[in-house]
Amino acid sequence: MKIKKGDLVQVITGKDKGKQGKVIQAMPAENKVLVEGVNRVKKHTKPGQGTAGGIVTVEAPVHVSNVQLVVEKDGKKVVTRVGYRFDEQGNKIRVAKRTGEDI
Repeated sequence: MKIKKGDLVQVITGKDKGKQGKVIQAMPAENKVLVEGVNRVKKHTKPGQGTAGGIVTVEAPVHVSNVQLVVEKDGKKVVTRVGYRFDEQGNKIRVAKRTGEDI
């Protein structure tokens, strides 16, 4: 999966289209990411020992195809796709397709 935890991403489709946020958690097995402040849903929780019940607003996972990476170039935020290249030692490095810079 090309999006990793800690990346700044922008939602490109859906009810939160255009919103940007930091990836809190990446779920490669499901091809989903949890983005801070995006796709918030209300969850009903039961009261337990030490916790009160009620309605809590939490982030729900977003499919990775619905987000794009955001990188900074010359002080501006640019939405880009992610590619890969290999360095001299054979290590795989993520590259921003639009800017050509290493991520």
